[in-house]
Amino acid sequence: AVPKLAAFDMDGVLVDIVSSWVHVHRRFGVNNDHSLRAYLDGEIDDREFIRRDIALWREADPGVTSGKIREMLADAPLMTGAAELIAELRRRGFKTVIVSAGIDLLSERIAAELGMDLQFANGMCTDGSGRLSGEGIFRVRLMDKGRTVLDAAEMFGAGPEDIVSVGNSRYDVSMFERSALGIAFCP
Repeated sequence: AVPKLAAFDMDGVLVDIVSSWVHVHRRFGVNNDHSLRAYLDGEIDDREFIRRDIALWREADPGVTSGKIREMLADAPLMTGAAELIAELRRRGFKTVIVSAGIDLLSERIAAELGMDLQFANGMCTDGSGRLSGEGIFRVRLMDKGRTVLDAAEMFGAGPEDIVSVGNSRYDVSMFERSALGIAFCP
């Protein structure tokens, strides 16, 4: 059967940057290697990982707003061919979805630009004036993006045999495991 759902990682797949989080870290001149190591070693969970990343930004700019983060991500370029690919998949009747542990401010923009059906990514809480509160919005578990792919498939009535997943790193393997076809793009 022809797959009905095409699920895409965002960073390094639809967008030509390594990581939306790292893209913002670089703008602030901060580094999260210590948190990444703690996360990979199982010392902290996804929520704490996000919280620590946001804390680095608030340290660099105590009044940082979601608008400023959105501006920092505005120049993240689409991957060459991404627009044409999504347009062709839509023309062929596919539902298209972003499943990313990256930043929702970017996935929302990319999904809208490309006319994708859904996007799932992580975000940050803000106060009434748009300032980052320090808390994250946790939607996609980096180590189990496959679960989110299945949630999306369920929304569209697609089974695992109807899913194609496209990713570029070890974090996308769980997507491949729950799909009829997994495509490693420039891994």
